[in-house]
Amino acid sequence: MSTNPEDMSLDELRTEIQTIDREIVEKIAQRTYVADTIAEVKDEKGLPTTDEDQEQSVMDRAGENAERFDVDANLVKAIFRLLIELNKVEQRESR
Repeated sequence: MSTNPEDMSLDELRTEIQTIDREIVEKIAQRTYVADTIAEVKDEKGLPTTDEDQEQSVMDRAGENAERFDVDANLVKAIFRLLIELNKVEQRESR
């Protein structure tokens, strides 16, 4: 963001939020695409859909990133739990 948020009008701030929201959705789409590719590799190799060690690594990284950016770790972990569950459902449905 090139402008200091304190200097922006309410409309400008709302436009900035809209841009951020679009970028979040874009990142979710990218993550889903990669997760789908992982599911294909797992299927080809006969690996199980669920990998608890990997899921724990994702959750640990989510918590570390939350702390790094001073965001509530519980909120970030809840979002990642949801993303993981959605990917697992998609992987099971595609098998």
